[in-house]
Amino acid sequence: MGRDRSGLIVTPETHTYEQDFTVTFRYPVVFTSGLFDPDNPVLADTLARQEPQKRHRCIVFVDDGLLAACPAISDDIVAYATRHGDRIDLVAKPFPVPGGERIKVDLHFVEQIQQTLFDHHIDRHSYVLAIGGGAVLDAVGLVSTTTHRGVRHIRVPTTVLSQNDSGVGVKNGVNLNGVKNFVGTFAPPFAVLNDLDFVEALPDREKIAGMAEAVKVALIRDREFFEWLERHCDDLVVFERAAMSHMIRRCAELHMIQIAKGGDPFETGSARPLDFGHWAAHRLETMTRYHLRHGEAVAIGIALDTRYSVLSGMLEPGTDVRVACLLEQLGFRLWHPALDKRNAEDGHVVIDGLREFQEHLGGELTITLLEDVGVGAEVHEMDHALIAGSIDWLRDRASG
Repeated sequence: MGRDRSGLIVTPETHTYEQDFTVTFRYPVVFTSGLFDPDNPVLADTLARQEPQKRHRCIVFVDDGLLAACPAISDDIVAYATRHGDRIDLVAKPFPVPGGERIKVDLHFVEQIQQTLFDHHIDRHSYVLAIGGGAVLDAVGLVSTTTHRGVRHIRVPTTVLSQNDSGVGVKNGVNLNGVKNFVGTFAPPFAVLNDLDFVEALPDREKIAGMAEAVKVALIRDREFFEWLERHCDDLVVFERAAMSHMIRRCAELHMIQIAKGGDPFETGSARPLDFGHWAAHRLETMTRYHLRHGEAVAIGIALDTRYSVLSGMLEPGTDVRVACLLEQLGFRLWHPALDKRNAEDGHVVIDGLREFQEHLGGELTITLLEDVGVGAEVHEMDHALIAGSIDWLRDRASG
């Protein structure tokens, strides 16, 4: 309220406009082998898919763990860019970045990557390629989506976990103050290029760890896939190529379907079905200072929540044993002493993961449990006594 020039009292009007628009996201997820073989056109074609006549500026970041396993990869990338020089302008040799959770727990690395993009004048029509495991994709993706409000980002996942799960999704992020993915964005990549050859170069422990996400998504969405995992467990244990390829692709497909068709790709609500087993897993990772791999922690979380589903009356008894057997046959140990750690009130410290899980998304606590194999269900509270009983079951199973 105010006065006009004549001194009369003027009451301002309120005008409300409702802005409404829809943005469609589309990006290819490619499964290939020999991605950096000069005769493989996938990368060059991907860069040129929107502007086929242009020479595209690219900068590449490579997981140092991958460099150790495949020391020739930097030279292979340079040779590929040279062969396809009419479409690729590689601004510098690939830059190594720390692999695993190291890159996510220290913001110095994020600042370093950001500075590299600045120094090489990377703009919104340039490409940032991240080659490595899920943590590297998360961190480089965060930088890509916040530089100039979004630089074209291409993910090249090199682990089972990143090829079948995180690499095909829309999340980017790093940790802060011990909280997983506290700093991050939702932003789809420009493309995802999966090369099975990278998986075969992984240590056995890393290959096994990624299989937890396949069990997870099968349990909440696809009974037939779960039964396939049971039938082909012996092939997966020895990392038979055809079995690994099918497992990775089907797991990725199910994640993509959930993201595209689940109704909440950017998690604006409170439900996170793809995080079945993750409330405990994230807490276990931080409690063990990431000595537990993400997939290893997820396997424990899956077994814990499956047992809880049985104890709470949601799930048929015996299904918990069935799920635990599959995980154990794949090579997972479903117990870690951190599960027994107690707080000052003699409660299990891991249960703090429920609060952290809720805080990360906000809103009502929403946890996915199981009603049947292939059928997830949301609950909004968990009985701490039943969680303790589930922990006891895991301990007894491991000691028996």
